[in-house]
Amino acid sequence: MPDSIFRSVSVEFAVAREIAVVILILKPDVSDEQVQHVLERAESLGLKAHLSRGTYRTIVGLIGDETTLQSASLKAIPGVLDVVPIMPPYKLASLEAHPQPSVIDVAGVKIGGSNLAMIAGPCAVEEPDRMRRIAAAVKAAGANIFRGGAFKPRTSPYAFQGLGEEGLKLLRAIGDEFGMPIVTEVMDPRLVDL
Repeated sequence: MPDSIFRSVSVEFAVAREIAVVILILKPDVSDEQVQHVLERAESLGLKAHLSRGTYRTIVGLIGDETTLQSASLKAIPGVLDVVPIMPPYKLASLEAHPQPSVIDVAGVKIGGSNLAMIAGPCAVEEPDRMRRIAAAVKAAGANIFRGGAFKPRTSPYAFQGLGEEGLKLLRAIGDEFGMPIVTEVMDPRLVDL
């Protein structure tokens, strides 16, 4: 959509096979029959299982397709106390997901790989003159992307909530004026189309 406030952003990375690991923590009083049932259930789902019996705890490590692991209702298997997913917190950015570093293009400015991007700007988007002074200062300091908060999450409904859509328009205008792409935090996915 050409009149969108935001310009297109593309992420380049190789498609990764979605492999996940979970640890099943079994109940302290788990029976041998229940352990065998857990292993058989894992095998029936096409998962690789590794049983580890300790003095006080028995666990089963499962490796397999992420979709299968998510939809398998593993905690409902008799003898299972807890299910602990083991995965990087930023899976798409992780080198485990793809062999090459992620490179994100924000309106011609590359972020990631060997590229260094400096993103700077005010905490909150407010008056136009103040925004211009800040944009000039951060650009002179070497920033190549301008940022500002148009929506401010607050615990009190009486605190400043940000300028919202008007703040986005101001941020876009200042970015255009100084030849810098813009970024901001989105508090709700429904606001992306603004």
